[in-house]
Amino acid sequence: MGIRFDSVTVAYDGNVVLDSLDLTVAPGEVMALLGPSGSGKTTALRAVAGFVRPVAGRVFLGDRDVTDLPPHRRGIGMVVQQYALFPHMRVEDNVAFGLRARKVARSEIRERVAEALEMTGMAAYARRHPRELSGGQQQRVAIARALAIRPDVLLLDEPLSALDAQLRSGMLAELARLHRELPHVSILYVTHDQVEALTLADRIAVMDKARLQSCGTPRELYRAPANEFTASFVGNANLLPVTVGSDGVAFGGTKLKVATSTAATGTRATLCIRPHLIALGEEGPNRLTGKVEEIQWRGATHRLLVDVEGHRVLADLRELRDPPALGDAVTLHFAPEDAVLLTAGVSGDD
Repeated sequence: MGIRFDSVTVAYDGNVVLDSLDLTVAPGEVMALLGPSGSGKTTALRAVAGFVRPVAGRVFLGDRDVTDLPPHRRGIGMVVQQYALFPHMRVEDNVAFGLRARKVARSEIRERVAEALEMTGMAAYARRHPRELSGGQQQRVAIARALAIRPDVLLLDEPLSALDAQLRSGMLAELARLHRELPHVSILYVTHDQVEALTLADRIAVMDKARLQSCGTPRELYRAPANEFTASFVGNANLLPVTVGSDGVAFGGTKLKVATSTAATGTRATLCIRPHLIALGEEGPNRLTGKVEEIQWRGATHRLLVDVEGHRVLADLRELRDPPALGDAVTLHFAPEDAVLLTAGVSGDD
């Protein structure tokens, strides 16, 4: 069962917080809603869950219009940021809660609870209370509770935000494993963390200012972003203002080659170059000369911040044996095929 937003708009006291969202999540697909705070991503998820009602548009689960249905009649599993476990209940009772509310037979409840706890690696903790568990274990219980009702749609609202980095990495692997075991379940995953989105999602819907900015596979959005916002939010990006010429682009007084361009000569645009695709040296047609402003050693890499014609250019380089010093003049280069020309949503255009 998939999810479909049909021109869904949500507003509070006349303030639009989700604006005409059209988006389809295919059956069995993991769709990440990625964006900053206030972008509308959590509102979209809450519209699917039934916690907010659109002022316009419809929400569908499969072919069923659920816009007017209360949450308990939608058959959705949901996991929120703070787990929302009942502190006075043991783990097994927390997991059984949704099944009891649906008046599932007692024998089946035992079977489903055991199955969900086994799937999330929490079978050994069934008799414990939430206070006796770590944050990561509590999150697993919350996921087990959502899976116990055997939903066709699973909603995850910033489920890892309260965990430390190491736990978050482990839980990402667990969520990926769970989805492999439950390939029929459609997952809508809300996050502001690009690593989570790139790691888990089949496709990513990038949100900003209540609107959908772009949607595509992680590879598509990273390698060929549709606009500046997507380029900067999905991975690090150098965004250089350029003017399109007949045989490339001009960045200030520097001529640069791009792989392809359909933009008219004289058009203002933005050149997007990922930091890891920039190298030191004077190879090829695309060279940028500037002064080193900052050097960050990151173990396997050096990150250089270079001032080029008043713009800060970021280069992530494999660890250098003899890195330049602050204030040194350096030349950076990149291949024409590694630069993406963005002509939509350029700052300053109306």
